[in-house]
Amino acid sequence: MPVRVGQFRLLARLIGLAALVGIVAGLGAVAFQVLSGVVVKGGLGFLAGYSPGGPINEVEVLKAPAATLLGGFSPWMLLAVISAGGLISGLIVYTLAPEAEGHGTDAAIRAYHRNRGLIRPIVPLVKIVASAVTIGTGGSGGREGPIAQIGAGFGSLLAVRLRLSEYERRILLAAGLGAGIAAIFRAPLAGAIFAIEVMYREEDFEAEALIPAFIACTVAYCTFGLSMRGVFAAESHFDPIFMVVVGLKFDNPALLVPLTVLAVLMVGASWLYVRGFYGITALFARLPLPKHFRPMVGALLTGLVGLGAYYALAGVGPRAQQHSLNVLSFGYGLLQDTLVGRTPYALWSGVLVLTVVGLGKLLTTSLTIGSGGSGGVFGPSMVIGGSLGGAVGLLFHHYLPSAAPQPEAFVILGMASFFSAAAKTPVSTIIMVSELTAGYELLLPAMWVAALAYLLSRPWSIYREQVKTRIQSPAHRSDFIINVLKGKTVREILPAERAGFDTVSTDTPMPAIQQLITRTTQTVFPVVDAEGLYVGLFGINDVREFLYERQMGSLAIAQDLVIPGVQPLRPDTDLSAAMWEFARLPYEELPVIADDGSRRIMGMLGRREILAAYNLQLRGHEEGQAEDETASE
Repeated sequence: MPVRVGQFRLLARLIGLAALVGIVAGLGAVAFQVLSGVVVKGGLGFLAGYSPGGPINEVEVLKAPAATLLGGFSPWMLLAVISAGGLISGLIVYTLAPEAEGHGTDAAIRAYHRNRGLIRPIVPLVKIVASAVTIGTGGSGGREGPIAQIGAGFGSLLAVRLRLSEYERRILLAAGLGAGIAAIFRAPLAGAIFAIEVMYREEDFEAEALIPAFIACTVAYCTFGLSMRGVFAAESHFDPIFMVVVGLKFDNPALLVPLTVLAVLMVGASWLYVRGFYGITALFARLPLPKHFRPMVGALLTGLVGLGAYYALAGVGPRAQQHSLNVLSFGYGLLQDTLVGRTPYALWSGVLVLTVVGLGKLLTTSLTIGSGGSGGVFGPSMVIGGSLGGAVGLLFHHYLPSAAPQPEAFVILGMASFFSAAAKTPVSTIIMVSELTAGYELLLPAMWVAALAYLLSRPWSIYREQVKTRIQSPAHRSDFIINVLKGKTVREILPAERAGFDTVSTDTPMPAIQQLITRTTQTVFPVVDAEGLYVGLFGINDVREFLYERQMGSLAIAQDLVIPGVQPLRPDTDLSAAMWEFARLPYEELPVIADDGSRRIMGMLGRREILAAYNLQLRGHEEGQAEDETASE
């Protein structure tokens, strides 16, 4: 009962703190929405004359400027703005918090697994400002990275201030990560599942964080919606971000055939994305230039890619040129237009525009974030997957209309399959895409493409700090020791050669005990009665402390040295339970007594025997994993 009460108190404390984390994450999402909106309207809107557009239900914190600096869109001013944004972002990040570079979700994952759930308090603040500047001036990135780090950072900070355990700190970090995503994308369920799924590359979840994540995500979602309504009088503060054409549904199993092709293509695109992203990151790491200035170079190249797409699509028309610039900034404009069927292109023109934007976004995101710029990778992934999926949908709709009657569905399913392959988060991605678009009618085909994409893309992930499973996580190393040993018993590893050990009778005087200690390497001594049956034990250090603390210690007998509360092991004791005993006691050995009730001592078991059993089991597990991986290849 005390354990259950303790567990209940722990959960109650975590739930209360998770709600507080949710409030801060929701307000952080509001702050990022406002700050990035101001930078977009001022930098891209007023200075460069470019309005990137976005989801229909997204709240606009500022209206587009009535006039622009140069009276219209200026390609060269766009290059200047985006380069300046990269410079400012680089100076902020590498001066104040270098760990805020890149995409913030990976940093939160790293803190969870390898840094005991610790995130420096300054990092989220630097991340939110640097990301708003990077993306707001045209750099390609998403909101999930900065806002995830805000929530995770506050969860970590709160736990540190309250002097909570490492376990609680990691739980609040994960809950905060999910809460930020739940708020900024208005996807509370997906945010919670993402928080426990993104930590691992294979089929594993951080289950302990699920309930706190549910609470944090619910509170963050409500905080964000109510704040946007109260401050900006937004009418769509709780609606899904994207509006979708009416009537999307799955009523023909034949659709699974083209969707299989879609999933395979998205796997290839995700491989290109991950390889390109980290290839460019490696190139910038070797660039003979101070880190502070590398994001500026990446931003300049990003702008050149954007202008290249702009001029490449000049022959398709002004609308296509407008859409081409979605390779910059958030880039949701084309995605939203495609979802509502508002792309007035002929077949091949539409395929060209969508493909250029999808591949261009892949490149600009790699350049922006790979150079050290600040931003997330989820948003760009939605644009890449949605654009390429839309192009595939147009082709299938034209050539196999009966199997693909709704090309808009391929946009949603392209998003689901691409990010499942890139991030190894199929469950949360299915839910996320459904919550972003209210496309619940496509849940079944989303499951199909996400599962296929995940299974076909096992070797790579955009989140390099993920570990395969809890087994490989430093945060769960002690858990894994117990799990590996569970099911094995003391009887299996009790060494026969340890039968020759010294025992001490209860009436043995202290001088005899001291003499015994000097002539043996044994450090723990079982105490036995006149019949040789177990009574208790003491260690060498117990003798020293007894002699030091008691004036009449030399007159003591072995019975006086027996340490209370030390339970002997039995042959059928589970090794995981034995490990816990060694963890709580300062002894290198413990006696093993017969399980027939006689208290007869069978031998002594040491820590080294248990560790040897652990290493043997671990080696067998790793060899089995290697065989499985070889077979899968």
